[in-house]
Amino acid sequence: MTIMELAAELGKAIKADERITKMNEARVAYEKDEDLQKLMLEYNVQQTALAEEYKKDTVDPAIIESIEARLDAIVKEVTEKDVFVKLNEANEAVNLLMQEVNSEIEFNITGVRPCTHDCSSCGSDCGHHH
Repeated sequence: MTIMELAAELGKAIKADERITKMNEARVAYEKDEDLQKLMLEYNVQQTALAEEYKKDTVDPAIIESIEARLDAIVKEVTEKDVFVKLNEANEAVNLLMQEVNSEIEFNITGVRPCTHDCSSCGSDCGHHH
């Protein structure tokens, strides 16, 4: 098998992993949440309004403060939504999987386990000092 064929097989195996499935399901739920999408649309509108306000020759601090307060409220509301939390957790799990895969590939190329900076993967044999 060529490297590209092996990479294709690895990609298929990763795609079949339950962490990928959970991430895709979480993404669909996130995208289908109408309240969240309305919040994201409002966030973008508020960001545009803030940018426009800053472009003015005479900036009104009260308007800027009002827009920034609303942006903060939107961010808080979005990040507390269950669909956002689940998507974030699913993305983190997939990122960890990809780091583990890359570390294993690197180990098989170099013969050295990459340090995760907590040294759990290398048994403190990496020379990294805490």
